[in-house]
Amino acid sequence: MIKIGILGVGTVGASVASILETNVDIIEARAGKKIVVKSGVVKNLSKDRGVDIKLSDNPLDIIDDPEIDIVVELMGGVEEPYKLVKQALENGKAVVTANKALLAYHRYELQQIAGDIPLMYEASTAGGIPIIGALRNGLSANHIESIQGIMNGTTNYMLTKMINDGAKYDEILKEAQDLGYAEADPTFDVGGFDASHKLLILASIAYGIDAKPEDILIEGIENITQTDVTFAKEFGYEIKLLGIAKKVEAGVELRVHATMIPQNSMIAKVDGVMNAVSVVGDMVGETMYYGAGAGGDATASAVIADIIDIVRGNQAPMLGYKRGLEDGLQLLPIEDIVTNYYLRMEVDDKSGVLAKITTTLGEFDISIESMLQKAHRNESSVKLLFTTHKCREAKIQEAISKLKELSCVHGDIAMMRIEK
Repeated sequence: MIKIGILGVGTVGASVASILETNVDIIEARAGKKIVVKSGVVKNLSKDRGVDIKLSDNPLDIIDDPEIDIVVELMGGVEEPYKLVKQALENGKAVVTANKALLAYHRYELQQIAGDIPLMYEASTAGGIPIIGALRNGLSANHIESIQGIMNGTTNYMLTKMINDGAKYDEILKEAQDLGYAEADPTFDVGGFDASHKLLILASIAYGIDAKPEDILIEGIENITQTDVTFAKEFGYEIKLLGIAKKVEAGVELRVHATMIPQNSMIAKVDGVMNAVSVVGDMVGETMYYGAGAGGDATASAVIADIIDIVRGNQAPMLGYKRGLEDGLQLLPIEDIVTNYYLRMEVDDKSGVLAKITTTLGEFDISIESMLQKAHRNESSVKLLFTTHKCREAKIQEAISKLKELSCVHGDIAMMRIEK
């Protein structure tokens, strides 16, 4: 019999305990041993958790219990769970975590501490989708060329509503909050930070890149308008918040931002709260992983899969490498990212304006690929929307700063990246 302790018996923790009880026969058959929850830790002992397990408010009751074989960390946060997971590993206990923030900041330290002790984290990224296992095991013969992922269901739900129903950002954010998809403070989701933590985990497995959220480009969906949606539709694009990892000659690009992608791409068809990750390997080509990215049962399913893997004796390296990569892949500086861009600006409605804009862009070796002009409520100005051919991030940022100085350009200039 294998005994587990759960740090954090919230929605996911309660689902883990419930599934282990409900599906006990099939889980035992697949693991080869019976798996039971010995105890759980919560902050508030007076709150009903809906499960019949022993509860404590002291994490050390699990960490220091010699009978507990596997510690399941579902607390959330960074530094407190790091200390507890570290102590559990030092006590020789295997660990399963769904904590993306913990891994975004401490995955390499934990790998060093864990050594040969299993530390599994399938549930940390894309909920019930087995993307960690796919990268660590199923695609291990491949050099990973790129990863593109819809890794946040809240933002995908909001963008789907904006595109399909014509909803405005503020309206759909309130609806997402009312439905429980978005928090009262939605910044972590809509600002791209949640997706960035997940991207960093995947990039470590794919490329061995030790980066923190502060090291990569992170933007959200807060500035997307119906004007942008209309342009995207007219030119055959969908708008998605993507986490992108891409191997290029000079290193690895890591970035999270709203992205225009072709409507006929597989990932463009993923709507609502669902998640999806597209991975391109040099041998296998493109593979696609789709499913529920959040929710108690979906996330608990991934947690229990990790528990079963540990019970079966899986000793795979935490981040997928038994030694470092010899080619020394490095994180590409943000300013060296190369892609296509979309720009939206309000300009004077008179002759010569377009020439000034194209001349300014030309100073930075940026050429226009497509353009659309939209009437504005102010009769003396128009909205100018256009896409560029590929250029460096540093160049487009410099060009935007110079364009803002033109007297014919009014207000902020919106920019979105395009992946073809």
